[in-house]
Amino acid sequence: MRTPLSVVIGAGGTGGHIYPGLALAEALRRADPDAVISFIGTERGLETTLIPAAGHRLHTVDMIPFDPALGAKRFLLPAALLRSGAQARSVLRRQQAQVVVGMGGYPSAPAIVGAKMAGLPSVIHESNAVPGRANQFAARLTEHLTVAFDGSRAHLSGGERALTVGMPIAASLAALDRPALRAEARRAFGIPEGARVVLFNGGSLGAARLTAAAVGLAARWRDRSDVHLLIKTGPAALAETRRKLVDAGAGAVARGEARQQPADAASGPVAQAVPYLDRMDLAYAVADLVVCRAGSATIAELATTGVPAVLVPYPHAPGDHQTHNARVLSDAGAAHLVPDAETTADRLAELIDPLLADPARLAVMGRAADPGNHARAADLLAETVIRLAGQPTTTREFTS
Repeated sequence: MRTPLSVVIGAGGTGGHIYPGLALAEALRRADPDAVISFIGTERGLETTLIPAAGHRLHTVDMIPFDPALGAKRFLLPAALLRSGAQARSVLRRQQAQVVVGMGGYPSAPAIVGAKMAGLPSVIHESNAVPGRANQFAARLTEHLTVAFDGSRAHLSGGERALTVGMPIAASLAALDRPALRAEARRAFGIPEGARVVLFNGGSLGAARLTAAAVGLAARWRDRSDVHLLIKTGPAALAETRRKLVDAGAGAVARGEARQQPADAASGPVAQAVPYLDRMDLAYAVADLVVCRAGSATIAELATTGVPAVLVPYPHAPGDHQTHNARVLSDAGAAHLVPDAETTADRLAELIDPLLADPARLAVMGRAADPGNHARAADLLAETVIRLAGQPTTTREFTS
């Protein structure tokens, strides 16, 4: 009898590390429906909700961020790595893990340390154009490196042997047919007939800068009926954003706590705020333009789905990696890059108005991105994992 594939994935902190890990888990289950897949994270990040909600078991360990801002606490990092690595090793033994995967971010480092302690094969995936500190460290503990973008190799120890697999994204986005889904998406969000849609997406927790600019833009355009703003705020800013939209005469009453449900009828110009988006396929299908941060998962999703964008990199990202991510699309002509400090309602109106008035230009932007391997990345990474486990593989071989 064949031993079931057992994989433990280290992923946590933000959605930019967790969602690719979930996409990998989905691909592993496609390849082997009997696979036993679990995750290692901490109790601080979004993994505590996102991973169980996706139906996977989460094991938590005690780990602190790779962050110089911790001050004197940064000297506790070696001890924290040893402790959390030992905790991860115990998890790997209980799960009878065959392979360990680190998706980046500080919650994934203990998984790679634990794999080293247990003598198990491991592989890391670096999602950003400039690797984070956790993966720069973890790359020294494994021979198996994969990256989303070719440029990452130069920043990793042993990067010359890394395989460029792309960024694992959800199957619903990898196969997204925007025109086919557009009518359903407009109904789901209650978009007025004929209105062009600008999606503001600040990432898994929202972005105060983008939300403030969106509210200002909605107030500026409150007498228009040809534009609709869909604003993902994150849960913490939802109530305040909705209040500001109503006060500005730019939004209907709160459109329900549901994430994608028909909106209330609105008189005049509309802008709606939602806490999060379960169905990013619907969000991308309905959007004519996206204003968003430049996390690596977002860049991969935009490149794959062909949605034109205005990118506002998070200015405090380690190594300014979001600016490097954004240039993947802006240099190709698929997006405009706007610095965070310049992201105001006036600046966005100046940029967005001509774009919305020129559908042909938006279409050219949408076609300009190189989709690369992102649509296949989850399966390609799964191929590496299965091969390391010594299991039969079903996906096509790939090269660096």
